[in-house]
Amino acid sequence: MIKNNIYNWKVALYIRLSVEDEDEKEESNSVVNQKQLLSQYISENDDFDLVDYYIDDGYSGTNFDRPGFKRMMTDIFDKKVNAVIIKDLSRLGRNYIEVGNYIEQIFPVYNVRFISINDNIDSFKDPDSTNNILVPFKNLMNDEYSRDISNKVKAVMKMKKKNGEFVGTIAPYGYIKSPEDKHKLIVDSESAEVVKMIFKMTLEGSGRNKIAKMLNETGVLSPVEYKKKVLNLKCGNRYTNCKEKNLWNPNQITSILKNEVYCGDMIQGKERRISYKIKKSVKLPKEDWIIVKNTHEAIISREDYEKVQNLIFSRDIRVCNNGNLNIFSGHLKCADCGMTMTATTRKVSKKNLNDEKKRYYYMCTTYSRKSHSLCTKHTIKSEVLENLCLKTIKMHIALIIDVEKVIKEIKMTKNINCESELLKNNIDTINKEIEKIKTLKKDLYEDWKFGFITKEEYLQYNEDYSSKFEELNTNLNNAKSRYEIINNRAVLSDEIKWIQEIKTYNNIQTLTKEVIDNLIDTIYIKEDNNINIKFKYQDEYLQVIQFIKDNGKYDSLNILKVV
Repeated sequence: MIKNNIYNWKVALYIRLSVEDEDEKEESNSVVNQKQLLSQYISENDDFDLVDYYIDDGYSGTNFDRPGFKRMMTDIFDKKVNAVIIKDLSRLGRNYIEVGNYIEQIFPVYNVRFISINDNIDSFKDPDSTNNILVPFKNLMNDEYSRDISNKVKAVMKMKKKNGEFVGTIAPYGYIKSPEDKHKLIVDSESAEVVKMIFKMTLEGSGRNKIAKMLNETGVLSPVEYKKKVLNLKCGNRYTNCKEKNLWNPNQITSILKNEVYCGDMIQGKERRISYKIKKSVKLPKEDWIIVKNTHEAIISREDYEKVQNLIFSRDIRVCNNGNLNIFSGHLKCADCGMTMTATTRKVSKKNLNDEKKRYYYMCTTYSRKSHSLCTKHTIKSEVLENLCLKTIKMHIALIIDVEKVIKEIKMTKNINCESELLKNNIDTINKEIEKIKTLKKDLYEDWKFGFITKEEYLQYNEDYSSKFEELNTNLNNAKSRYEIINNRAVLSDEIKWIQEIKTYNNIQTLTKEVIDNLIDTIYIKEDNNINIKFKYQDEYLQVIQFIKDNGKYDSLNILKVV
């Protein structure tokens, strides 16, 4: 350090500018202005030899995980640098504890001269300047400034999220940020087709491993590779557990299938930073997420999205050896305990090795995994279950077709519109009679008070009016009930949508996962190979049956008696 009685200072000029200082880029805190100020300072001192500029542009001062600062400290440890000069204390950092630690302990241990120009701190010329009460106070104020900026940024970001504005760095796969408004998502046609394909294959019964394999074999770029090579974006790969990071894997498929953003909703705020000084984030429960509906164009319909959630993520599933989902996955429950049924592979001969029907049987999960004393086996072979389901579905479809015929018959044999108009007029008439009775009862009381009628007459008339009032109310309720029945638009429409959907599977000969998913809600497995099926559209079906009963045509449903 000393040569010819002159101190030789090997100087590091440290410069930092963070996002929180961007408002000042054109002012004193810009990299250019900091560099100019520091350069001028060392030019005025003959004992300063510049080693290098150490610059951290775009790095927060709340921590010291910065490349420029780390490089400077390495040169200090290697004794290439013995003096550090900064513009002011806030450039060194905004964490007052860490800044104080460097000024009071680390720099002195390595015999490093520390100079903060605007704060009049020079540890060599004025050692007491680093111990001045103003130093920790300034560091504390810098720290508080950073905390305040962090809170303000959080508030602004939260407001944007609640307004449905996208605030992420990179748009979800399938979307890009709009060139006109970076807070709005627009569909990226090429990757959106891949998203549609993933959902379609899942609904058709393909497992996530099979989908990932197909995408890799056909040369479809993974989300990360697509963003890098096609969209020219800088992004990492969060799925570090896969051997080939540039390939599709089941985790990526899962992430896409679970992401509600494809329904047109903005989903943000899934994580929260621990503090403004720590970059690590913690995941938040779904009830704390910020979800704004219908903020951008949907890639997947809500109906298909919900089908996938129920199919894969809400129930116990089984993937067959061919990579497809078991056709009954997500629909089987024990009729006694209500738990899901476990699909179990049983030993088969080599000639039957590829026959999926003969490879599985189902057993109550409570019995197989918890305790034999809590429930019984409820065992059923896959081929037996399939035959029973196919037979029951055929009967159900035949019943629905019969129901539709009866409804059409009711429409043809009865003038619904005429009866509706008569009932409406009748309801209006009854309401007028009720109002008239109310007026008469009111006047009756006044007649008695003023002596126009005797008490006995008042009581007799009052009883007559009350009886008439009850009769009118009963007639009104009956008329309203009938009016609602014959004006049931869900039944009287030209085509009942859910009946048409069920009829598309008429003449069905083979069960598929699509048939099971679209027609059946739950299959309850009883003992002795008996089942009870809860079909979809149950509420709508009961509504139609009630309509048929109200119109005296219940006996026309011959199949209903058999079922």
